[in-house]
Order: sequence, then C-alpha cells, then structure tokens
Amino acid sequence: MKHPLAQVRLAVAAQLQRAGAGAAMAESAARALVLAEAQGLGSHGLSRVAQYAAHLRNGRVDGSAVPRLLRRRGGALVVDAGAGLAFGACELAMGQAVAAAREHGIALAGVVRSHHGGVLVDHLRAAAEAGMVGLGFTNSPAAMPAAGGRHPVFGTNPVAAIFPREHADPLLIDLSLSEVARGKVMVAAQAGRPIPPGWALDAQGRPTTDASAALEGSMLPMGAATSPKGAMLALVVELLVTALIGANFGFEASSFFVDEGNQPGLGQLFVVIDPGALAGQAQYLGRVEVLVAEMLRDEGVRLPGARREALRRQAEREGVEVPEALWQAWGHA
Repeated sequence: MKHPLAQVRLAVAAQLQRAGAGAAMAESAARALVLAEAQGLGSHGLSRVAQYAAHLRNGRVDGSAVPRLLRRRGGALVVDAGAGLAFGACELAMGQAVAAAREHGIALAGVVRSHHGGVLVDHLRAAAEAGMVGLGFTNSPAAMPAAGGRHPVFGTNPVAAIFPREHADPLLIDLSLSEVARGKVMVAAQAGRPIPPGWALDAQGRPTTDASAALEGSMLPMGAATSPKGAMLALVVELLVTALIGANFGFEASSFFVDEGNQPGLGQLFVVIDPGALAGQAQYLGRVEVLVAEMLRDEGVRLPGARREALRRQAEREGVEVPEALWQAWGHA
C-alpha cells in the first residue's frame, strides 16, 4: 500500500527515535531514506531503517551526537559527525561548503566519525540549488579486495557528481565502485534470491551467486574480470576520505550488515565549485546544454538522474509503497 511521503517520514523518524536517536538526527535520516525510496532506490531506502535502529540500540551509532564544525581554513573544512548517523553532518558540511564556495570559488568539506552515507548524490543537491557543481566521495566498511588480492580492504566507495542545468533537472551521477552496490546484495539476501555471477566472492575468495555468502565475503570491483581500474579508483577514494580528512579506513570498520560491532568512524568528502569563478555561469550553463543536446541525438540515451527525478515526482503525488507487514510493525494499523 502506498503512503504519503510526509507520513512515511514521520513513521521512519519515530522508529529511529525509539531506537535512541535524537529528534534532529532521526528527522534528517528519515528525509534521506524516504527520498531514496521515492527515487526507486530501495537498497538505500526503507530497507535501512531496521539496520540503523539496530546500530543505535547497540551503540554503533551515538543517538545523542550533534554535528559540529571541527576546523576550517579558507575553503577547506571538516565536520565531526560525533559517531552519529551521517545525514545531519553531511547537511552541515554541504551548507558550509556552498557558503565557502561563494567566497572562494571552490570549497572542500570533509565529514569524519561518520556512518553510512546513504545516496551520495542527494547530499549534493544543495550545490545544484545554488547553481554550483558538486562532487562527493565516501568510503564504507571493507568489502572489496585490492587489485590482485582476495581479502576485503576497500569499501564499495561510491563517487557522485551533480551538474546544474538552466530550466532543467540537474545531471545526477552516482555510482558504486563495486560491480554493483552492496545494498543490492543485502536486498537479495533478505528476499532469499540469488545474485548474478560476477558480483561477489564468498568468505573463501570463491565466486558465488549466494547473496548471504556474498555478504560474508567480498564484492568485486567494477570491471574486475578484465581490469584493475575499479580497485584503483577505490584506492583513490579511500585515501581522499581517510588520510586527507582523518576518517577511518574501511577495513577498520565493522560491516554495516551486522547489528553489533564498532562505531565505523567513516568519512564523506564533498567538493563544491562555483562556475562563476571559472568559465562564468552563463558560459557553463550554455556548454552543458550543448553537450546534453549532442548526447540526446542518439535515440535511447537517458540523462543521468532522469529516471530518479521522474520517480521522485511520481512519489510526491502518489506516495511510496510500504509493505503492510512493515507498516504494522512500525505501529500503524
């Protein structure tokens, strides 16, 4: 059954507060999870509520944490998430970065002592709303081997970018550096479904189509069958969000897919760029449209983010589907 987005946000926030999250933390997480669900990204949507709640109850997330600006020099700044959920800290970091980019032309904002970053590109929407380009990076608990290796070292380490357009939706680019996002394996495991070959290895380093075995093992970097490029990109992201800003490595964090474990202390890193400081806003917007028009000359080309935005608008009108058993478990008859 479908329920209005506002109603689902309230229900999600209530669940997280019952698990120990403060009101502001619960509300920021609920906005992010319901936005993900509205875009058709179930692996980062309502399926994460129980996971976050378990982490709150077991002390993997500090529900009383309040994000704070840790340090700043010019256009570079670091926000401390305080071992809380990531969303409020990312909102603070992006707000600071947009303001700094207006002043300096470019800003770099890191978030440390953080948790699961959610849909990475959604954090960048604030940049596009200000007419700026945004780049995002995050690490996650170790799930992929280094090039030529067998044991997990890097997370799936997503990369995201947003490019605003004039009188049109921004281009939304968001990709995991594993062959697929690990959340898709989580959803398959919950449903008892197999996964395709080439997605993952089991705990012994053998290829597997068993989703549960994959969660116990490791994900394969994108293109791993023919190239080390995915693993190399994962290394770049890992260093950007750890050594550069002071967050934990992915191999130092317990898996998100277990209820008990340590506070992951992971990192997110955002870069915000004001086109007005470079080519100029008008030049930037005009050149983006030239490229978009060239891309759309071929039938079948779909602009990145177009499907997400269409689903989001549909969900705003019609609501999102919440399984009846889950709705009742949340205390709604």
